[in-house]
Amino acid sequence: MILIDYPEKSQWQELLKRPVMNTESLFGTVQGIIDRVKAGGDEAVLQYEMQFDKVSLSALAVSSEEFDEAENLIDEELKAAIRLAAGNISAFHAAQRFVGKKVETQPGVTCWQKAVPIEKVGLYIPGGTAPLFSTVLMLAVPACIAGCREIVLCTPPGKDGKVHPAVLFAARVAGVQRVFKAGGVQAIAAMAYGTESIPKVYKIFGPGNQYVTAAKQLVSLRDVAIDMPAGPSEVEVLADATANPVFVAADLLSQAEHGVDSQAVLITTSKELQQAVKDEVERQLDLLPRKEIAARSLANSKLIVVKDMEEAVEMTNAYAPEHLIVETENYMAVAEQIVNAGSVFLGTLTPESAGDYASGTNHTLPTNGYAKAYSGVSLDSFIRKMTFQEIKPEGLCKIGPAIEVMAANESLDGHKNAVSVRLNAVRRDK
Repeated sequence: MILIDYPEKSQWQELLKRPVMNTESLFGTVQGIIDRVKAGGDEAVLQYEMQFDKVSLSALAVSSEEFDEAENLIDEELKAAIRLAAGNISAFHAAQRFVGKKVETQPGVTCWQKAVPIEKVGLYIPGGTAPLFSTVLMLAVPACIAGCREIVLCTPPGKDGKVHPAVLFAARVAGVQRVFKAGGVQAIAAMAYGTESIPKVYKIFGPGNQYVTAAKQLVSLRDVAIDMPAGPSEVEVLADATANPVFVAADLLSQAEHGVDSQAVLITTSKELQQAVKDEVERQLDLLPRKEIAARSLANSKLIVVKDMEEAVEMTNAYAPEHLIVETENYMAVAEQIVNAGSVFLGTLTPESAGDYASGTNHTLPTNGYAKAYSGVSLDSFIRKMTFQEIKPEGLCKIGPAIEVMAANESLDGHKNAVSVRLNAVRRDK
């Protein structure tokens, strides 16, 4: 880890840079795969599964027998944990239901909004070094609560041609019935354009490697919506001298083990804490099974000391972390000053892991500084808000003349006329 003491503000931009993920350089290769899947359907997906995931499949869809088999392979302790997490995620997201109300902007002019679920959504769950069954819950639970009519889940199979049993069990608990064995670019392309087996969807959700990210970017240009721009995962701990260095080190390492391009940052007002955390990270690192991954990630990670909490907060808002842990004496007061973060964890007993799994908040969050402009996944991610309006004669008489004037001044006489003919009719009927 890199130790940085009292940096000048002019240095902040440079030292807060993320590891570079240049997806643009992959666009040519990725577009080629997309085009082939678009043209070749299931056959192309199956060929790419053989090429990239090294597995020969006879079918892409997961059968009901495979769902049952997966459930029997999961021990009861994990089942209980998944059900608890699903319940908390459901409770939090159900509370986000939109309740629209009719507004009379003028007498006789009524406007309102209605929440409508996105009919068809695609969920991508990466394979890789760890089965992300928690991400199944984070995406599928709100999709079901929103009322999405068709929920499609794609995930790469293992070398045995089967989807990890915990992923299938989580899908069943969340209410997803259509799961397909497809990973990487070919999965994104299949959901974007449809194949004989995999339905076309209207919006794609879920994390992935740089190839998946590039694929989502490309299909979103004209053919399908995506959840948000995505990059490597990251955490910042904002701490003062009261913080527990054991806890802080554990939080940094929990992020570092995600992947070699993950970033963990400490911003603190205490030089003593900086050193204590460094020592503790080195001690705990040796105990991690994913030590090699975490160690490579820590090369991108920084322990920064600043002069006071005001500067710490300012730097945090400039960084806009995906995950922010505030471990300070007056953490609620500090939290009030945070305006740029994906998800915030408050106090000594609130690790990022809680949000990753079971507290109820969503762990699909904006990375790479996008927290300045994007929200994490929520119930709103799976719905659209349509507006309605109704104008009665009294209302048309009140706003019609203003519309006529505005339309005429924009030289849109057709717009003006659509109002004028109605106003004339209303006046005749009086």
